[in-house]
This record gives sequence, C-alpha cells and structure tokens, in this order.
Amino acid sequence: MVEQLTELERAPQRQLLTEQLRLQEQNQALGSLKTQLGVLRNRVSLLKDPALYDSRTATSNEPTRGTVAVAAGAAVGQYTFAVSQLATASVQTGTANAGRRVHDTGDVSGLALSSAGFATAVTAGTFTVNGQQVTVAATDTLGAVFDKIATATGNAVTAGYDPDTDRITLSSAGPIVLGSATDSSNFLAVAKLYGNGTGTVTSHSELGAVKLSGTLAEANLGTPLTGGSNGSFKINGVTIAYDAAEDTVAGLLDRINASTAGVVASYDAVNDRFTLTNKVTGSLGVALEDGPDSNFLAASGLLGGSLGLGRNLEYTVNGGGTLISQSNTITAASSGLSGLNVTALAEGAFTVTVGVDTGRIRSAVVDFVTEYNRTQGQIGAQTASSTDAKGKVTAGLLAEDTTVNELSRQLRGLAAGTLSGLSGSLTRLERLGFSTNGYDDSFSTADLTGLDGLLRDDLGAVEAFFSDAANGLAVKLDAYLEKAIGEAGSVTSRQTTLTRQAGSIDTQVADMEKLVLQNRERLIASFVAMEQAQANINQQLQYLLQRFGTTS
Repeated sequence: MVEQLTELERAPQRQLLTEQLRLQEQNQALGSLKTQLGVLRNRVSLLKDPALYDSRTATSNEPTRGTVAVAAGAAVGQYTFAVSQLATASVQTGTANAGRRVHDTGDVSGLALSSAGFATAVTAGTFTVNGQQVTVAATDTLGAVFDKIATATGNAVTAGYDPDTDRITLSSAGPIVLGSATDSSNFLAVAKLYGNGTGTVTSHSELGAVKLSGTLAEANLGTPLTGGSNGSFKINGVTIAYDAAEDTVAGLLDRINASTAGVVASYDAVNDRFTLTNKVTGSLGVALEDGPDSNFLAASGLLGGSLGLGRNLEYTVNGGGTLISQSNTITAASSGLSGLNVTALAEGAFTVTVGVDTGRIRSAVVDFVTEYNRTQGQIGAQTASSTDAKGKVTAGLLAEDTTVNELSRQLRGLAAGTLSGLSGSLTRLERLGFSTNGYDDSFSTADLTGLDGLLRDDLGAVEAFFSDAANGLAVKLDAYLEKAIGEAGSVTSRQTTLTRQAGSIDTQVADMEKLVLQNRERLIASFVAMEQAQANINQQLQYLLQRFGTTS
C-alpha cells in the first residue's frame, strides 16, 4: 500500500519528465534546423561575393600546342598565341673521360678485375668466345682472363689492352663470335665487346668510368681529389659539402639535386662525363666554384666543361610584336594579360578563348534556391499537425514555436518579395524563373529560361540583384541569417532557453523526489507503529482472557 501511494505521489514528476523529453526533442529539432540554415547561409555567401560573377572559363583550340588556366576577372576575349621558339634549360656539360683508365699500361697481368676501373663490377661465371666457354672468378686478373680466352680457343683468339685508347681488342684469323644464351658472367658487356662478324673486335668505347657506388676517394676519378677527406663546392651560390671517405658519387649527386642550387646533376655513362641541367628554362648561366683546398668540380670535369645556354620562349599575341618569357608558361609578367596563364607545348599558333563562367553562376543560384526549399520544407515538417486514423490531431514539435514561425515568415518575405533600391528591372526572384506554387513556401525550378537569358544578356543585373552592397538579396538574407543563427541569434537563444528549461526540470524532479521519499518513510513509520500498537492490544486481550475469561 505504501509503494502504491508513493507511486501515486510521483505522478507530477512523470508529467515534468514528459515535458522535459518534449523540450529536448524540440531542442534537437532546432539544432537540425540550425544546421540546415548554416548550409543555406553558405549558398547565400557565395551569391553575395562579387568574385563569383568574375568567374571565367578558358579553352585552347589546339591543346597539343598550348594549354590555359584562367583566374577570376581575366579579360573576356580571344587571344591567338604564335610560338616561334620554346624555352629550354641551360646545361653545363663536363669534359669527357672523367673516369680514370682501366690501367695505366698495357701490362694487365697483375690487375685484379675488382681493382680495374670498369664502371660495373665483373661477375663470376662463364662467357663464350667462338663457342668455347671461358670461366672467370672475381679474384682473376685481367691478364689471366686474356690467357683463358686464348686457352679456350686454342690460341685462335688473342686479347690485349691498349692504355692509349683505353680499350680491349680481340684478334683472330677468322670471324669472332661472342656470347651465348647461357652466359652467366657479364665480362663481355663490361668490356663493351660486341660481335661484328670480323676477326677484330674492339671495345665500343673507353672502358674507364666513374664508379657511382664507390666513395669519392675510390670513385676512379681521372683527376684525384685534393685537400683531404672533407671538401666543399658551390653551385649557383649554394654550398655543397662532402666527405670523400664516406660519401658516394651517387649520394653526392642526390644531395645536389635535393638542394636549393636549382640544378639536376647526373652522370653520362656513355660519354663518361657529368652534367648539370637547370631546373628552370631560359637563357640562364650556371655558377660553379670549388671551395678552398677542394677540387671536386675540377676533378669531375664540370669546371672545365662547356655551358650550353638554354633558350627563352619567343611568341606573339594577336599578331603583335615578339614577346619573351624564360618559361614556357606565359604569365601576365610577359604578356600583360592579367589572370591568364598559358603553357606553350609546341611551336605554332593556337587560340585561347576566355569567357564568363555562367555555368558556375547558374549552379550557385540553383543551389541557393534548392537549399531555401529544403529549409522551408524542414520548417513545415516540424510545425505541421498530423491526424491519425482515429481523427486524433498531433501538433508538430515546433508548431507553437514563435521563433521558428517568424523565421519561416521572414525568409519567405525576403526571398519572394520585391527588392527596392536596385536600378535595373530585375527586382524579384520570379524574374529568373523561380515561381511559387501557392501551396507551400518553396520555389519551382522547372523553367529557368529567364535565368539563362539574363546570364547571357545582362550578367550585371544578376550580380546586382544578389550582391548589391545595400539592397542585394543575398546581402539581406546573409544579414538576417546572422541574426537567426549567429552567436546572439534568435534560434541560438531559443536553444539556450530550451536547454535551461530542461535543466531546471531535473532540479524540480529531484526536489519533489525528496518529499516523496520523506512521505514514504513517514508512512512506513506510521504503519510500523500501528502494527506495534495492534500487537500490544492483542497481547493485552490474551492476558485479560486468561485472567477473567469464563468456562462453559
């Protein structure tokens, strides 16, 4: 009985909790609406920005000769570019034969293959001469390999090395046939020996080369490094330091390429020389300077090499005078065409057409109307009443919310109303083809010929209608939306109020529960007292019956 009475006392609390749940649901609905209003405001902000109406498109009629990129505000028109010369990069070419010869004399009997100045190490295995296999080991000397060739061919083929030409020559009375599909050693390739159908086969080019994987001290440079292990040099004023005992040639080239020197360093194994290529095009030099007590640039042949100057881009615009650009990308700096960047890909003429990007502007307008319709639809769904099968009418969560109803009315008035203060004939959204249907607060997007026509014929009127600083529709809507969803906006304030109200219910329920529990304890105490009193009376009754009771 006490528990039932207690639950009965909690009825007001349940009513408050039901009210709290509704307040929370209303707050969530306002939060969802506020998010949608934020999306709408983003669309409005885009239409408000005058830069939107400066959007441009640009196309090239010969994209294989030239491509184009355009920025907002570029002058509308057609521009014919005639390229007579493309820009190229300057190249500093080092002297040939940067690597030391394989050997200084013709006596190679004591020259181990691993110590020879070949660009690539000789691998152990077999190679074939006139159908006979010759087996070599990494520990063999070059002289021993020559002897093995003679032995394998019965002295029909002899081999020798000429230090003056830095080449190996195989000689025979008949045609020499080299190699087979089963060869496992790369000796013939390393020695640059290729069969030619005659009795004399000589290395295709000098054999001595720079060893890219070797340290600078052991890189087989033709000119030894001086100045000890540590050194430095400058390329275009950028200092590159090296440790000859630790740095490899390949590693040093990579470090040059990764530096701010603005060049690409490489090694030409065919001609045994180093090259530096400017990363930018144009008739520009390459400044080189060895550091104190260092001579890497001289030893590599770069300092004594030759500079092949690059070329500048030469072109005309619409038949005018010749213009110059160090880059193949033509900017306003050389052409005078602001906002237009053209990249020349080949010599010849091509035409660039710059126009207004009406497609982007049209999409921005349609997106705004779409989000406006979505906003009004969301408001309608939250404020409308519904009737079930039994005729019971249920009001929407925000049906009685004056803030939301006022929001809908203000948005409708701004979007569907007539703008005053504009000089042109475009003063209503209807003129662009967005008409109301009379049933709800949305606009139809079925027929936009009016928008397309004005974008084509009177873009200025469309721009003024939305972005006029004082009277533009987007300007006014943006200002109103700030008042609605800004930090001090009406929707934000309404959410704050609902949050506070829902929180206060927690306090009320807690206070009421304290009273309920106090009453429960009081009822329990009263019940216990009653039970004890009744027990005492029963006890007294038994006593009286025992003392004064009568028998039959």
